[in-house]
Amino acid sequence: MTAVAETDERVSVPSAMMDDVAPLPDTMQPILGRDRELALLADLLGLAGEPRSRSVLLVGDAGVGKTRLLRELVARAGEAGWRTLVGHCLDFGDSALPYLPFSELFGRLAVDSPEDTAELVADRPALYHLQPGRRLISGAPGPAGDNLERSDLFDAIHGALDDLAEQSPVLVVVEDVHWADRSTRDLLSFLFARAFRGPVVVLASYRSDDLHRRHPLRATAAQWVRVPGVQRVQLDPLPDSDVRRLVRALLPGPLSESDLQAIVSRAEGNAFFAEELVSAAEGSRGQGLPDDLADLLLVRLDRLDDEARAVVRAASCAGRRVGHPLLAAVVGQPDDVLDASLRTAVEQNILVRVGGESYAFRHALLAEAVYDDLLPGERVRLHAAYASALADHRADGTAAELARHARLAHDPVTAVRASVEAGDEAMSVGGPDEAAMHFETALELTADPRVCELSLDPVDLAVKTVDALMASGHPERAVKLVKAQLAHLPAGAPAHHRARLLMSLASAVLSLDNAGDPLELTTEALALVPDEPTPMRARVLSLHARAHLFHGLDDMAAQQAMEALGLAQKLDLTSLVADVTTTLAGIDDRAGDAETAQRVLDEVIERAHRDGDVHAELRSRYLLASLQHERGELVKAKAAYHAGYVVARESGRPWAPYGFEARLMEAHVAYQLGDWDDVMELTAVGGQAPPPIPEATLLGVRAMCVVHRGDSSAEQVLDQLRPLWPLDGLVGVSGAAAEIDWYGGRGDVPGVLATFDRAVDVVGLAWSEAFQARIRLTALVLAHLADAAGRAAHADREQLVRPAPALLAGVDRVMQRVRRRKRPFGPEGVAWLERAHAEHLRLRWLADVDPPDADELVVAWERTLVAFEAMGHPFEVARSQARLASVLRATGRPAEARALVDAARATAEALGARPLLDELRAGGEHRHRDARADTTLTGRETEILALVAQGRSNGEIARQLFISAKTVSVHVSNILAKLGASGRTEAAAIARRDGLLVE
Repeated sequence: MTAVAETDERVSVPSAMMDDVAPLPDTMQPILGRDRELALLADLLGLAGEPRSRSVLLVGDAGVGKTRLLRELVARAGEAGWRTLVGHCLDFGDSALPYLPFSELFGRLAVDSPEDTAELVADRPALYHLQPGRRLISGAPGPAGDNLERSDLFDAIHGALDDLAEQSPVLVVVEDVHWADRSTRDLLSFLFARAFRGPVVVLASYRSDDLHRRHPLRATAAQWVRVPGVQRVQLDPLPDSDVRRLVRALLPGPLSESDLQAIVSRAEGNAFFAEELVSAAEGSRGQGLPDDLADLLLVRLDRLDDEARAVVRAASCAGRRVGHPLLAAVVGQPDDVLDASLRTAVEQNILVRVGGESYAFRHALLAEAVYDDLLPGERVRLHAAYASALADHRADGTAAELARHARLAHDPVTAVRASVEAGDEAMSVGGPDEAAMHFETALELTADPRVCELSLDPVDLAVKTVDALMASGHPERAVKLVKAQLAHLPAGAPAHHRARLLMSLASAVLSLDNAGDPLELTTEALALVPDEPTPMRARVLSLHARAHLFHGLDDMAAQQAMEALGLAQKLDLTSLVADVTTTLAGIDDRAGDAETAQRVLDEVIERAHRDGDVHAELRSRYLLASLQHERGELVKAKAAYHAGYVVARESGRPWAPYGFEARLMEAHVAYQLGDWDDVMELTAVGGQAPPPIPEATLLGVRAMCVVHRGDSSAEQVLDQLRPLWPLDGLVGVSGAAAEIDWYGGRGDVPGVLATFDRAVDVVGLAWSEAFQARIRLTALVLAHLADAAGRAAHADREQLVRPAPALLAGVDRVMQRVRRRKRPFGPEGVAWLERAHAEHLRLRWLADVDPPDADELVVAWERTLVAFEAMGHPFEVARSQARLASVLRATGRPAEARALVDAARATAEALGARPLLDELRAGGEHRHRDARADTTLTGRETEILALVAQGRSNGEIARQLFISAKTVSVHVSNILAKLGASGRTEAAAIARRDGLLVE
């Protein structure tokens, strides 16, 4: 009894050992991407049904998420009424403590259930030896000569678990068994092999990447899986989609897709690595390796001998993967020594064999850590060895590999030569991103005096770089680069050098907003080119025509284009002929000859496709789709845009001019057509690492969709998009349209007005203050002002009408600009112009400030509805139907209103447009008030209210209804009281808003 009492005293207090061994956090991040594994483990345990006694091995690489999965499993088991016991193995090196995880789990049991523990120890005294307090230096020693037989301890633990299982199912979790001592491994073998009477599950986890060939657990684990009832569950790396969700959860602030993708690709499905990279993302934006993570990875190298470590260090200079012949040429070890070194590195799970004769690091971050750990001189010598082996053809490799090694070995001559070759090769196989990187590297190195020995044309290299940057979707970088080249062009440089650079700059400027005047650039370039029939002059004339077209100078553009076409045909410049013909087709369309334009473009597309001229095909396809789009042929336009983007994608240029724009405009047209699922798919850039401007423009279209669907991500998307407005006018227009409706849906009028003002400033700077989309934004603002007027008190309504004159003045400026051009106003422009007019009338009507005649209001909304129907924009048709229905109800035409509401509701439900459905439901409430108006107002009061709304005086009403003026006055007072109106005008406005007027 005394011994038991002493034991009770010891186990009733948590020990410092317990605090150090197994802290279990109270809060956890949501588990991501492990639904399948969690369901499998729950099934093996029997959480969803009858508990079953099983043994489970959970296996996976370090950091892949085993611990997080086990915590979730333990939590669910606890919720299901299970008793959970968790213990951990620790890396004590040669000082392993036998049975440490079982000391921990029984120690925690003593803290959580002291009475149960005391009873177990009393029945099975061998358990006393496992108590944490007993095992500390300061702990009380056991009785003299009290040496425990291992079989007694094993039986005691097994029996204790069976005893606990009589009360409830028991889950025993032992983590990190790769660090387990021999005794713990033997105990687990015993528990796996010996059945339990009650529902007990023993689950052990270990790192598969730690099990090198000589690891003591390797053979034991192989034996465990052959034991009946032992199930092995492999935890594979997370899919990229789940790593993306994890990164977003850990770093919810704005993060570009490029930065996000950098973290995802480097983490390679490892949750711990992703978390560490996220922790360093604030300063490095996904680049660099956190010191703690690097130190953890480098521990693996300590297991290697000197020869193997030298091989691994040399391999790190090659990157993630290296071929055996190249590595052998660099390391210079005898074959037998090299083979032994590589075998050791493979057995220690540092390198893995890939293909027939290559090796790769098990994880890319391990390669980074090893490389970063090299001394500067060591690194340079290794890169020089690689460059020498490749240049001397002692091992086969690519120009890109040679360029990298030569650059890092400080050999600029070889690096420049190889970089240009690598860039040319990348462009030939549709890799403009890689080509741009190689060309830019070569340009940087040309500043080194040692490169002068190369017969290299720096202007030719600059033009190649600009072409690659444009094809990879980085026109802004192209502009910066060519401006720098122009600034450093020697004063005595040939005129054609400056002309070529000016042409490259003009081409890039034409792809950007507010980046300069292309006409100034092409005018100067043309002056530098002799008036002779040369290919260069033909190209300058072609670009000069496009620059004139950019300024709306169609006649001059046609003149320059015809001259360019004549020269191109004379010199047999097939690609240029196609390009100039496309320009002329655009001019024909602007002149109103749409049939000719379409026929010419069809011919250009067919010829360019046959000749493999990707640029000409992309430009002509995009222009054809644009013509159809502007004419309101949305279905045809969407198909044409899609065809253009497919060409860009299949040619390896998804972000190139005209190719990416085809994808973007396909998304815009899909939004207009109501194909919102297509919009979400087209604007999804996960894993694509887009350039900044394309990413922002796609996000703008996506923002409209999520706002109008009432998606919970809308606010986050708008916050991410807001700083990106200045990148491109389309970003500002789409972002402002979405944000105006988002603020308007919350009744935030100041937010609506501030968003509009910012859009005018930002988009006006990029395009012009009289940009056409200003009409659309104005219509949206007027709509939300009208909605606010319908809710506001009478005294506040006049203030809501005050912004209208300035808003409409902006529309007038846009229309003045439209009238000056020859092109007709397309269906989209007509629809939004009608909408702006109708919303303005609705605002005045609901605010009761210079209210329009009811018939005028109805006609305006009918015209708006017809215009959007002609455009083929289901969402705006439905919104127009909802507004027209409210007007018809107020003017006593409820049957027509109901038909419109039903049609609008069907569209909103099909689109998933929850905010519009809410608006329609609010309209239903109005109809409900209509139905019980006779109980709110008497028949006579309703009759008098209609006359009050017409502006009749009490005397006029009395004479018309053959009652006394005093009686009319009493009725009017009752009406004002029931409606909560302060006067006759407000009562009339309320009646219009709530549909209380009857014919």
